[in-house]
Amino acid sequence: MKAISILATAGLLMFVGNSAAEAKGCIKGALVGGVAGHFMHRHTLLGAAAGCIVGHHLAHKKEQEQKAAAQKAQAQHAAAAH
Repeated sequence: MKAISILATAGLLMFVGNSAAEAKGCIKGALVGGVAGHFMHRHTLLGAAAGCIVGHHLAHKKEQEQKAAAQKAQAQHAAAAH
């Protein structure tokens, strides 16, 4: 029964959050949150929702850091060329 609820939650989240731009980090976070929520007083869906939110936030933060690093490297390269 545990595996069925986890798989059902994962499947539901994959179909609901099918947009790649919107779902970065959400699926992975939802799976981890769903498993954690399942073992913490059987709150699988609540854990999956929280995991999705946290995963999406962390993916966005990582993307912003990568953009900033790329811009910094490009600026340093341009300064060295002059």
